[in-house]
Amino acid sequence: MLTPDPDDIRRAADHLRRGGLVAFPTETVYGLGADAFNEAAVRRVFQLKGRPASNPLIVHVTGRDMARRVVSSWPDAAEALSRALWPGPLTLVLPKADALPPIVTAGGHTAAVRAPDHPVALSLLFEFNGPLVGPSANPSGRVSPTRAEHVRESFTPEDILVLDGGPCAAGIESTVLDLTTDPPRILRRGVIGARQIAAVLGISPDRIEDRTPTAQREQPTSPLPSPGMLASHYAPHAPAVLFDPVQWPQVEQLAAQARAAGRHIAVLTHERRTLPEPHAVLTLPPAAHTYASMLYDALRRADSLVPATIAVERPPLTSDDPVDASIWEAVHDRLTRATRPL
Repeated sequence: MLTPDPDDIRRAADHLRRGGLVAFPTETVYGLGADAFNEAAVRRVFQLKGRPASNPLIVHVTGRDMARRVVSSWPDAAEALSRALWPGPLTLVLPKADALPPIVTAGGHTAAVRAPDHPVALSLLFEFNGPLVGPSANPSGRVSPTRAEHVRESFTPEDILVLDGGPCAAGIESTVLDLTTDPPRILRRGVIGARQIAAVLGISPDRIEDRTPTAQREQPTSPLPSPGMLASHYAPHAPAVLFDPVQWPQVEQLAAQARAAGRHIAVLTHERRTLPEPHAVLTLPPAAHTYASMLYDALRRADSLVPATIAVERPPLTSDDPVDASIWEAVHDRLTRATRPL
C-alpha cells in the first residue's frame, strides 16, 4: 500500500471540484470517483462505464458525519455498525437525503454509503471535503480493478485522473447491507459476513436475510436497491467456466480440443495442476484472504492471454473460521456470476 502524496491528493481534489473524474484505491477495488452532488459528473461516470441507469452507485464518505449528508435517517443499527466496522468493506443502505441527485440512486429512494479503509481514499475524501460516488473503475460488468494499471488499461488520461495506491488488500467488493428492513438483509456478499454484523447488532446471524441475487435480469427497468445485484457480472472477455476438482479430466479434454483447433486455455487453480504448452496454469494461494485479494488480478492476467476458455477451479466452499467462511462465500458469489458451470 502506497503512502498518499499530498500534492497528488490536492490535484485530484481540485479535479473533482471542476467536475472531473478520479480513480482512487480502496481496500476492496479501485473506484471511479466523482462529486456525488454534481449531477453532470455522476452522469459522466455512468457514460464512461457503460453502466445501466437502473444500477445505483455507492457513495464514499469519511465517516458517520459525512454519511448523514447523503441519507435522511441514521438508525441505531447504522450507528453501531459504523462505529464497529468503519472504515471498512461494509456498505449501508438507508433512505436517501433529498439533496442527493436521483441519478446516484438510479431514481430509487435509498442510498448506499460506506467509509473506505485506505489512506489514499480517505485522504482524498478529507481533502475534497465531500461525498464521492465510487463504482469500480472498469467497464460495466467486467472484472473489477485491483491495481492502478488495471484502470489505465480501460480508460485514457483524458477520461480520468488515476491515483495509484498499490494493490487492493481485500480484492472483493464490499458487503452491502440493507438497513431499511428489520431485520437487515445482505444485498451483496463481501468479506464482512452475517456473523460479524449480527455480533455488532446483538442478534442471531440467522435473522439476517441473504438477498444476494441468483437470477437478476441483465437490464432491469426499475431501480435496483444496491449495486452488484446483476446475475452476470465481474466477467472476463474470454468465456469462463467453473469446475470442481473431480472435473479435472474434463478440463484436460477441453485443453486438448483447444490445442487441436490451434488455440489454448488458461486455468486458475489453488491446487497443483499442470498442462502442456501452449496452455497456461495460474496458481492462486489456498488461504481465503490472499485468494480473494489476488482473484481479479489473476482473471485479468488469464484474459490477457486471449485464451479460448478460462477454466476456474472451484475453491473451498466454506471454513470453520467465520471470517474465512464469509470471504469464501463472497468469492463464490463473484465466480458464479463471472462464469458458467463446466
